[in-house]
Amino acid sequence: MSVLTPVLERPRPDAPDGEPLLTVIVPAYNSQDYLERCLDTLVGAGTRLEVVVVDDGSTDGTAALAGVYAQRHPGVVRVVSKPNGGHGSAINAGLVHARGRYVKIVDSDDWVDRAALDEVLRTLARFVADGTDVDLLVSNFVYEKDGKRTKVAVRYANALPRRQVTTWARTRKFRKGQYLLMHALIYRTDVLRACGLRLPEHTFYVDNLYAFVPLAHVRTLYYLDVDLYRYFIGRDDQSVHEAVMLRRLDQQLRVNRLMLEHLQEADVTDAHLHRYLVHYAEIICAVSSILLVRSGTAEALRERDRLWADLREQDPWLYRKVRRGGAVQVANLPGRVGRGVSVATYRVAQRVVGFS
Repeated sequence: MSVLTPVLERPRPDAPDGEPLLTVIVPAYNSQDYLERCLDTLVGAGTRLEVVVVDDGSTDGTAALAGVYAQRHPGVVRVVSKPNGGHGSAINAGLVHARGRYVKIVDSDDWVDRAALDEVLRTLARFVADGTDVDLLVSNFVYEKDGKRTKVAVRYANALPRRQVTTWARTRKFRKGQYLLMHALIYRTDVLRACGLRLPEHTFYVDNLYAFVPLAHVRTLYYLDVDLYRYFIGRDDQSVHEAVMLRRLDQQLRVNRLMLEHLQEADVTDAHLHRYLVHYAEIICAVSSILLVRSGTAEALRERDRLWADLREQDPWLYRKVRRGGAVQVANLPGRVGRGVSVATYRVAQRVVGFS
């Protein structure tokens, strides 16, 4: 199954003169308790920024609340209502309706820093004025752990040149466990449409595909070292909560396999980008492996073995490259004692980024 579809299936609506610089897509499902916090940080920048709230079949007051913001901020906030299809489906719908030259996803339980957002908009305006049309702008994000006073910020100065238009060839190695999450990315909208991205429906963890598949079409990057995105973690029903991830292992594995499939099929000629994509795939494979170990069932361990056996059969070179990665090796230590060490290491990693 591919996450790419022909461009003709995703028409771009006509944009009037003075199109927005940036479209922020807000996928929203039963978000009435926190959507207001999100939208309050997005409105007020004028018509250079548009907000497309995609109500993904909510059964609470999400649609009504979004409608209030659309009435208060005409020409800025729009609401798209659709039957429930999951996070990927909501992003797909938002991309169809986006009018901005650039696009960013902000989940409805997260928010942005207004001063950083203003700097992002000034930077995008400069790109347009100069005719630069950078394909991807990268900024930082901050984990907002409920009840934690110390915030963990994820930054990329070690891997990306600051405040200059660059290419993959000038990027440096990412650290172990460091990769470009969806929260860090602002794509040029035409890049997403040109690559024909279409995310799976009724599937969690598709943000990994959003941050992975389009990169083969990205030629120029710009790293703006500001803490823009505030990534809230701490709700028990959140998709990244461990208990939820264990219940949705099938969806984690589906995304993992789609990423590996794309990596095998994509025409990636830049060695630096290919190295990064392998690095990202290694991290996701390590996460899948450790979650299968954490599940604690014989069937889960067999599923882990199937994941690796399938990759070895499909692409022996990629199997060797990913399998020998440090994170993957730690996540796949043999025997009961080895699995205990794997889980203990996973716990330490969770604490480092503030997930526990």
